[in-house]
Amino acid sequence: MTVIDLREYGPEFTANPHPYYAALRASGPVHEIITPEGSPAWLIVGYDEARAALTDQRFTKDGAFAGFVPPEVEIIGPHLLAADPPDHTRLRKLVAREFTGRRVEALRPRVRQLADEMLDMMAPAGRGDLVDAFAFPLPITVICELLGVPVADRDTFRAWSHEIVAPSGAVAEEEAIKGFAAYLDTFIEDKRAAGPGDDLLSALIAARAEDGDRLSLPELRGLAQLLIVAGHETTANLIGTTVRLLLTHPEQLAAVRADFGLLPGAIEEVLRHDGPVETATYRFTREDVTIGDTVIPARSVAVVGIASAGRDPSRFPEPDRFDIHRDTRGHLGFGHGIHFCLGAPLARLEGEIAVRALLERFPRLALDPEAPPLEWMPSILIRGPRHLPVLW
Repeated sequence: MTVIDLREYGPEFTANPHPYYAALRASGPVHEIITPEGSPAWLIVGYDEARAALTDQRFTKDGAFAGFVPPEVEIIGPHLLAADPPDHTRLRKLVAREFTGRRVEALRPRVRQLADEMLDMMAPAGRGDLVDAFAFPLPITVICELLGVPVADRDTFRAWSHEIVAPSGAVAEEEAIKGFAAYLDTFIEDKRAAGPGDDLLSALIAARAEDGDRLSLPELRGLAQLLIVAGHETTANLIGTTVRLLLTHPEQLAAVRADFGLLPGAIEEVLRHDGPVETATYRFTREDVTIGDTVIPARSVAVVGIASAGRDPSRFPEPDRFDIHRDTRGHLGFGHGIHFCLGAPLARLEGEIAVRALLERFPRLALDPEAPPLEWMPSILIRGPRHLPVLW
């Protein structure tokens, strides 16, 4: 089998990976690759195969099994995306009670208030970067308020977060991780000293599992870091990409403006068509795993292609066509199985509120024709433009 070095695809792959994934799917559901970071892995590109892999117990999320421990797990602490049952079950139960549909829906008025305040600040300029002015600050402000961490630190969190999901280099990545860990150490101890609070981090500090066990400091750090990073990176890109796709499909934009009841479906189509998660976080084979005619050897890194699965024509007819009226049921934009995104209800809520508020406030919203070509996140984990220049 030929090893596919994704680095050879260059910036065109980062800007639009979908034609490359289509070519790979056409020649088989699994390929041995070199990731953009230079690591060997096996990429699963077919929809059926990707969905099956996300629940296949022959894969583990524990990188130690394959001699690979992500640096953020090693330095900050364990989290949901790097754990298997029973550890995963215990951690998820302690966090999931804070992300029920009822609790998320109760956030709606505050999210809309924040969105309106940010649009008020944007309005006088008439043009600007939608990511910096709106798509990033809204979700990170929400997750900061939810966790009880200072919103004033959001730019620091953003810098650390970018280095974790799309490292610019090994040294910068390690410095970001160590900075995050030290910050959380101090903040968690301050929370403990202050006593019970009504925020999520205080609840996690006080929470006990069924056996009475509390979260350890590394577990608290790991969960807090994951919630901060996942709580804004994906949602910021979901908001930005939804706006970008609607502005480049004027008939569908007009349909949404005429009936905002179409917006939830539009969000789901964005998740399928060009969602913020390009590939799932690493899995590792416990044993030899055969997919199609390909054997992935034991103790290998496996990468499940979420973006590729969303464009598989065997599951979604005319997959390259963006269609907000499409039946998107079964898309893998939030994953599948026990690692299905815990924050999916919050991401959907924020995406819907943000895009509606933006379209209602700025009826002349358009992409800035004088802006340079978009610069994309240099990662196969998170997909989205770093900036989105617009006029309003």
